[in-house]
Amino acid sequence: MTQQELERAVCAVICQADGIKAREIADRLGVDRKTVNQLLYASPLMKELCWQDRDCKWHGIVRQARPHIGLQEFAGYYDTVSGFLGLTEDEWLQALTEGCTNIGRSLNDTRGLIHSFRDCRETMVSLFDDLLHLLGKSCLDWEIAFELRLKRSRYVRIYADVLIITENRVFSLEFKMKDKIDPDEVEQAAKYAPFLEIVFGPKYEIIPVLVLTRAREQFEFVPIGHSDMVLPVCSGDMLFNVFDEYIGFLK
Repeated sequence: MTQQELERAVCAVICQADGIKAREIADRLGVDRKTVNQLLYASPLMKELCWQDRDCKWHGIVRQARPHIGLQEFAGYYDTVSGFLGLTEDEWLQALTEGCTNIGRSLNDTRGLIHSFRDCRETMVSLFDDLLHLLGKSCLDWEIAFELRLKRSRYVRIYADVLIITENRVFSLEFKMKDKIDPDEVEQAAKYAPFLEIVFGPKYEIIPVLVLTRAREQFEFVPIGHSDMVLPVCSGDMLFNVFDEYIGFLK
């Protein structure tokens, strides 16, 4: 079992239990207690996602079940899709900026950050207008998070512009106000998926997506670096096609 696989397995056991000791985690996973303890005390990501009580029991901050209670601790904004759509743009922006302040997300607007927030919201509202027509009200129970921030170490940050959480998938959307594909940005969109797998657990498929909000009528799969893996890239107006690719509501 690799380090990342062990992190994912340990986190899943903790986040699905109501307090559990390291010995019990080790027994459930069939590994030695020393290995589990080393991970719990040494892994920056485990320190971010889990905490220990006075009885030496470990607890997860983010519940690995719907609704994902605790996810708001790491997001600028988190709610159901219904709650999100029920806010005006100004109400949502106020909630997002307050949330970003609470999680330590810089709101330096020298590069048009607030405009990008509004652009992002407009794309999401348009997406759910399409999905409501195609799926009905079932998508209103999905969860949505903006500006997710996790600290893996002093120098590594795990970011997600928008997460859309369905019954068994997490769409991690990386937004760029561009109309051209940059291979580096494709890799950027993909690189946090393994860490989101740890946050959400084995029951969820993580689907990273690059969204180009200045493009139009674009949807394609692009290689990730020099690997055989591909990542969906789309314009904002074609984002519903990404969901159809994995959910299959147009078939």
